[in-house]
Amino acid sequence: MLTVLVPALLLAGCDSEPEGAVQQQEQLSAPKPPLIGEVDYSLSGTKMPVAVFNDTDGKQLDTAALKGKPVLLNLWATWCAPCIIEMPMLDNLADEMGDDLKVLTVSQDMAGGRVVEPFFTDRKFRNLEPWLDEANLLSRELGGALLPVTILFDANGEEVFRVTGGYHWDSEDAVAAVREGIAR
Repeated sequence: MLTVLVPALLLAGCDSEPEGAVQQQEQLSAPKPPLIGEVDYSLSGTKMPVAVFNDTDGKQLDTAALKGKPVLLNLWATWCAPCIIEMPMLDNLADEMGDDLKVLTVSQDMAGGRVVEPFFTDRKFRNLEPWLDEANLLSRELGGALLPVTILFDANGEEVFRVTGGYHWDSEDAVAAVREGIAR
C-alpha cells in the first residue's frame, strides 16, 4: 500500500500552483523528492498540440512551426520541486543532442515572466529558453498533466513517449531513449 501511496503523493505535489505567494528557491532547500518518472509509450502517435506562447521578451513561438525537427517538450513551473531538479539535466541533454533535438521548456507559472526570468537568469542555462504559458493552455491540451511532464515528439510532430514526474534526462538511459525515438 505504501509503495503506491508515497509515489502518488510525490507526484500530486506538483499538480497545481500553491495558494498565495510564489514559492521562492530558498524555500526548496528541504530534502528533494526522488525523480520517479518513467518513460511511457501509451500515447505514441498523438499529434503535438497546436499552441502559441511567448518568451519573457514577448517573442512568440507557434508549435506548428516546429514540425520537421524532433522536439522534447517540457512543461514545468518554478514552484514544482521535481521540475527545478530536472531543469539542469534538460540543459545537459540539449548539449548532448545538439542540433538533432529542440528541447523546449514551457513554464506553467501564472506569474509568468516575473518569476521565470529570474529563475533562468540565476541558473544561466546554456540551451534552454524561458517560454511561458501563463494560462496553462498547453497543459490543458495535454489532458491536465501533472508537472513536470516531458514529451518527445518526432520530426512529424507525433508523440514518441512521455514522462510524467521528474526524470534523469542526462542519464545514459534517457539519452539512448531520446536517440532511439528520434531515429524512428
